Amino acid sequence: MPDETDAAAAPPDLVELGRIVAAYGIRGWVKVQPHSAQADVLLGTGCWWLKAPVPVHGGAGALPYARRARVQASRTQGAAVVAQLDLSPDRGAAESYKGYTVWVPRSEFPAPETDEYYWVDLIGCRLYGAAEDGSNALIGLVQDVADNGAHAVLRVACAGLDAQDTPVPLLDAKGRPKEVLVPFVAAHIRAVDLASRRIDSDWPLDF
Repeated sequence: MPDETDAAAAPPDLVELGRIVAAYGIRGWVKVQPHSAQADVLLGTGCWWLKAPVPVHGGAGALPYARRARVQASRTQGAAVVAQLDLSPDRGAAESYKGYTVWVPRSEFPAPETDEYYWVDLIGCRLYGAAEDGSNALIGLVQDVADNGAHAVLRVACAGLDAQDTPVPLLDAKGRPKEVLVPFVAAHIRAVDLASRRIDSDWPLDF
């Protein structure tokens, strides 16, 4: 059983980037399935935090204990990332981490290229679209970012604004939250202001 470190010792800005799905080879490498196409973050950092798939210690309020791992080598392997960690000197040790999620502090992400954005920074932003009169109006809040193979897609929870300018979820006829998928491509995205947590687009409000 791998040694565990209390999650309270982990950095506060950890972002989950993937999951260890198998051991790789006989020398202790692990195979990681990234959660997005931005596997360069995993390749560009020298330290990962591994969290057990279930709390190691039982009881009410148990936390998913974390373990710091130094990345000694890493590379892509198809759609996956394979890495040699200091915690797994042999295949047996690597297999013991199967199912662990892989986390990296947001502060250690490599700087993105111009007009490129990390999905984690887009989540929670307000997305504005084109109203019939040509003005911008709120579509909703970005809940997730997916990759369909050709480009990124924003999954947006539709919302309106109350008197205090606070987003209010919109529901369909059956009382379910309304969602819309918006391609995150230059043809539709006009501006991204991460400081203001705002994305402007030409996406129609009634699409």
